[in-house]
Amino acid sequence: MFDEYLKKLTELRQRNVPFAIATVVRREAPSSGKTGDHALIEQNGNLWGWIGGGCTKGIMLKEAGEAIQQGQPRLVRISPNPDDISPEGIKDYKMTCQSGGSVDVYIEPVMPKPQLIIMGKTAIAQALAQLGKILDYKVTVMAMNADSELFPTADEIKITFNLAKVPLTAKRFVVVATQGEQDEIALKAALKEEHGYVALVASRKKKEAVFDYLRLSGIADDVLAKVKTPAGIDIQAKTPAEVAISILAEIIQYQHTQPLIEQFEPLTDDTESKFYINPVCGIPVDKTAPKHVINYKGQNVYFCCDGCKIKFEQEPEKYVTA
Repeated sequence: MFDEYLKKLTELRQRNVPFAIATVVRREAPSSGKTGDHALIEQNGNLWGWIGGGCTKGIMLKEAGEAIQQGQPRLVRISPNPDDISPEGIKDYKMTCQSGGSVDVYIEPVMPKPQLIIMGKTAIAQALAQLGKILDYKVTVMAMNADSELFPTADEIKITFNLAKVPLTAKRFVVVATQGEQDEIALKAALKEEHGYVALVASRKKKEAVFDYLRLSGIADDVLAKVKTPAGIDIQAKTPAEVAISILAEIIQYQHTQPLIEQFEPLTDDTESKFYINPVCGIPVDKTAPKHVINYKGQNVYFCCDGCKIKFEQEPEKYVTA
């Protein structure tokens, strides 16, 4: 089981997708989750491993989704008699399963590596790829005739300027370092997608020529205004490596001060058919393995525990909106 857990963890890291690690750190019998149990929870709600069933699983899906969305870990306690005022740093939930017991689960989000997309195969582009890898970015290079000899540390190499087939993460940074080789085509391709940071390595004179061409191609001035050029922080850089350092310094500054392009959602539309929000406790229930199902006015209502089912049967109108 542990080998399968590690295999899945490695797979998710290689795919560079967000997920959360949930670990049981404390348990009081008869909770089914035991200290040391752990699970991987994907953004779409898929769970690999074991941290408990019933309402525990549903709560973990909800909290893992929020941890991924916010990029922050959390400690979750599920107990029969939660405190009216939760201790600092602990999110309290009531154990509604009749089996009882309590469990504390630490949830840690694992976020995708920031993504550095480099367009061009110039000396600056090569230096960016090397230094970006040292800083643990996922490095994608795009340039005609680019290969692993020029970019031995790159995660992937594309020979065309096309972002359509590149999985994009929220933390992505695009640097056009073509320097005279299809500058306009590369920058136009970069601007087809929304990015937090797009930089063009060019002199001011070259920048104006490229921008004039793109305006004639239909690119609006407000879009062009988002392009950072000259690229990088002014550190009086002279060599390709120094220029690359100045660009990465600017990216690091941007990464820690600006909002992401998009937020990760705990449950997406793709998972809507798999999970149902329990109307009593608000916890997602896996439709393939609910504790109870009630048909109410022609629609199935799914429950994670006996307590929620009983409450719903007593006052169904209270929990079902129009």
